[in-house]
Amino acid sequence: MTLRMHSLRAFALGAFALAMAGCSTTALEPPVPDVTNAPAAGFANMQPGSEEDFILNVGRRTYFTEGSAALDPVAKTTIDNQIAWLKKHPRWLVKLQGFADDPGGDAVMNDLSRRRAEAVMNYMIAGGIDANRLWAKGYGKERVVRDCTDTACRVQNRRVISNLREEKDGAA
Repeated sequence: MTLRMHSLRAFALGAFALAMAGCSTTALEPPVPDVTNAPAAGFANMQPGSEEDFILNVGRRTYFTEGSAALDPVAKTTIDNQIAWLKKHPRWLVKLQGFADDPGGDAVMNDLSRRRAEAVMNYMIAGGIDANRLWAKGYGKERVVRDCTDTACRVQNRRVISNLREEKDGAA
């Protein structure tokens, strides 16, 4: 094909496209809303200082390495964020629920989960949260998040959940 034929063909295609656009009677559709940024169901009316605010903007889970109740730098950052939020919202009490999914029997897991919850509680107290606002309980292997054998999966069960309460529930 010669250069002249290419030019004519391109011109013809352009003219055809313009003609078709001018003949269109279909209205343009409005853009699809950005569903990624749509409000989460149930949290559309979230108020600062609410339990939803704590869960979404601070995070309530602190994770641990296998067989350990030691707080690593990531755990400390999570708890530091919780401490800052709790200082702004002193009406809340916190039940710290420890869990374990590590090698060992039930007694070992119950002890480890209790020590994890107490480690978070002690760090919060050291960070300025009144001890009367906190209590800790270990649940061992109860209430697993994921029932699996893969280490990367099981780590989700090695956690402390900081649950906001308006009053102590007696389960210390």
